[in-house]
Amino acid sequence: MKSANQKLLGSVLLSVCLGAALSACAPMMMGGAVMGTLIATDRRTSGMQVEDEGIELKGASRIRESLGERGHVNVSSYNRQVLLTGEVPSAQDKQAVEQILSKVENVRSVVNELGVLENSTLSQRSSDALVTGKVKASMVDAQDLFANSFKVVTERGTTYLMGRVTQREANRATDLVRSIEGVKKVVRVVELISEEELQRLQPKPATTEPKK
Repeated sequence: MKSANQKLLGSVLLSVCLGAALSACAPMMMGGAVMGTLIATDRRTSGMQVEDEGIELKGASRIRESLGERGHVNVSSYNRQVLLTGEVPSAQDKQAVEQILSKVENVRSVVNELGVLENSTLSQRSSDALVTGKVKASMVDAQDLFANSFKVVTERGTTYLMGRVTQREANRATDLVRSIEGVKKVVRVVELISEEELQRLQPKPATTEPKK
């Protein structure tokens, strides 16, 4: 029988693989069936997912051109809403980064959570990555949450939840994340939808035509 630690490790690895399509896990995990399931359970259209990826790439590139090595900025986009996390050396840089992102094509809004601080250390970032893995693993294990409906970002112990979710799902996820070791604070950057809209977004079960 597997120990609790082995189960947790397995869940963390699974959640990281599912959440990072460009990781080394992707070639092994992303078969046609798995990829189809991920797309179906993501509440964005496939076109919106592509737009969000484009926003993140363009935004990160323009920030590097502007700041160089003077800051550490993460750009996360969900349904064209951008979350900025990380550190910059001054309040002016913080405002400048927000302005840069607001001018990227397709950006709907920007939530600026940048800290005016020294860049985080590799140890701090590794700790944040581990916390994010634990959060994703807990969501995978939860029976009443769709893990792929949330985008999870952790910065300096603060875990941000993004996604299109109901109030019930947002509350449940918040309570779950607060219980995870290493999480100092939970911030929701979500778009609330009704239970009726959630039902419309759920993938319809496949039907088969009776043989004649």
